[in-house]
Amino acid sequence: MISFSLMCENGHEFDGWFQNTAAYDDQASMGVVTCPACGSAKVEKGLMAPGIPAKSNKKGDARPPVYAGAPDHKTKELVEQVRKLKEHIAEHSEYVGSRFPEEARKIHYEEAEQRGIYGEASLEEAKELIEEGVDVLPVPTLPEEHN
Repeated sequence: MISFSLMCENGHEFDGWFQNTAAYDDQASMGVVTCPACGSAKVEKGLMAPGIPAKSNKKGDARPPVYAGAPDHKTKELVEQVRKLKEHIAEHSEYVGSRFPEEARKIHYEEAEQRGIYGEASLEEAKELIEEGVDVLPVPTLPEEHN
């Protein structure tokens, strides 16, 4: 997986994760890479710094970023899209719970049947899977999941 810094024609900056550069190019040419702020499909890669790994003896911040602010129309729309994504995942994938990292590796290394799965993994476990080349997509939590 590779993360690109992206910018739409209206100047909105955002990040996108893709399997590789070719996957980004294919999706961008089909118009499926869209700006989450305005919906524009005219998106280009921005300038990016190289991914230099941090020292292994340095403690990282394991806390994911969090958004807080007045709920505007675009934010409500984005939350609804995440809700639909989670429903789609639940309908079309197998729930494996805390066994997610283990099962994802088995599928990646062809030790288990190819299938969509979802479950729980710590931020550190997700990073390790990504570093191994396992295709994973961390899914944001919804506001109601914190109650």
